[in-house]
Amino acid sequence: MSEVAAVANPEALIDRPVRKRRARPLRFGAVPSRATRSVILIIAAILFLAPIVALVEFSLRVGQPVNGVQAHGFLHYLAIFDPASSGTYQDLFQGIVNSLIICVITVIIVLVLLLPTMLLVELRFPKLRRVLEFICIIPITIPTVVLVVGFVPVYSAVVGIFGSAPWTLAFAVGVIVLPYAYRPIASNMAALDLIVLSEAALSLGASWGSVLGRVILPNLRRGIFAASFITIAVVLGEYTIATFLSRNVFQTALYQLQHTDPYVGAIFAVLALLFGFILLLIIGRVGSATRNRTSA
Repeated sequence: MSEVAAVANPEALIDRPVRKRRARPLRFGAVPSRATRSVILIIAAILFLAPIVALVEFSLRVGQPVNGVQAHGFLHYLAIFDPASSGTYQDLFQGIVNSLIICVITVIIVLVLLLPTMLLVELRFPKLRRVLEFICIIPITIPTVVLVVGFVPVYSAVVGIFGSAPWTLAFAVGVIVLPYAYRPIASNMAALDLIVLSEAALSLGASWGSVLGRVILPNLRRGIFAASFITIAVVLGEYTIATFLSRNVFQTALYQLQHTDPYVGAIFAVLALLFGFILLLIIGRVGSATRNRTSA
């Protein structure tokens, strides 16, 4: 009856208050649906795996296509370890050895210089925490080419003291890896209250050596392992500094060999990706083992 009365008396509609519809608030933090997550995951997997699959397929090619059919095999992989072609890949293997030596020295620099400095600042001089963070982050804000220009005159003095051996490149790479090594350790320290842990251990009669070896370092195991593995990955991928300073490392030797054997570049790129994937798995396993031990 009210609708009939409203039609008969249109002026009543004007006096009637208009009921506003409440707008649904936008939920920016809403979790996407399962279908949306699946689509995003599939697209990301395709974008990530497509270049790797193409790289593996190229490294397995044997000869030229016959009637549009490309033969595949492990001929190029076996040729790398063939004694008859050892001279061809001698510079590459020497570059790999040099890079591994630089990795070891750079990790030692991180553990001997950076880690004790961070512990000293965290335990004794917490006001200098921002200053240390700023110093360690600076190298990532400066282009590598610009850093190399500064390294060239410095390395004239380094060559006069230590010689021109490839391992001396660790002094320059140690500066490059500072941001990557600092962040995992700093994140691990932020999750702990090292001052409370150290004071509790000291109050129970432990010496500073026991505090560092049995309390602090075991709790920083995850950050130390992550910093070490990331340092190794950065060193193995370093090319610019080695090129400007004329050092034979993995990347420079691989670049030189690609001009004569392009399949070698694809093979070792696949192996480098596999090595990096293994490092990530190790970091994840160490982190999960540390969390399980802490929760237990």
